[in-house]
Amino acid sequence: QAQLVESGGGLVQAGGSLRLSCEASESIPSRNAMAWFRQTSGQARELVASITSGGNTTYLGSVKGRFTISRDDAKNTVYLQMNTLKPEDTAVYYCHAPVRTKLGVLDYWGQGTQVTVSS
Repeated sequence: QAQLVESGGGLVQAGGSLRLSCEASESIPSRNAMAWFRQTSGQARELVASITSGGNTTYLGSVKGRFTISRDDAKNTVYLQMNTLKPEDTAVYYCHAPVRTKLGVLDYWGQGTQVTVSS
């Protein structure tokens, strides 16, 4: 069964850094498109950053220049380096993988990792 396992969340002061990791199981093809979303209580989940199989990246406007998404295909792992963190970055961060199958696109999600930025 396909799985995404996130790690790296925690509590950090404003201005600090964290790196999130998302390891995909072998059921998820290497070089699959991957993304990070985040969600706060009562709010819709929002796309933070994405990376295609070819390495092209996109970012939410408010994190451009501060966050960097990258991937290590040998480890089937995607990372989110978060620098200059702000209190408004506080959220549960989720890893996402849309996997193309014969039945269409299946969406896989990690369990989420809490990021808390104190002011």
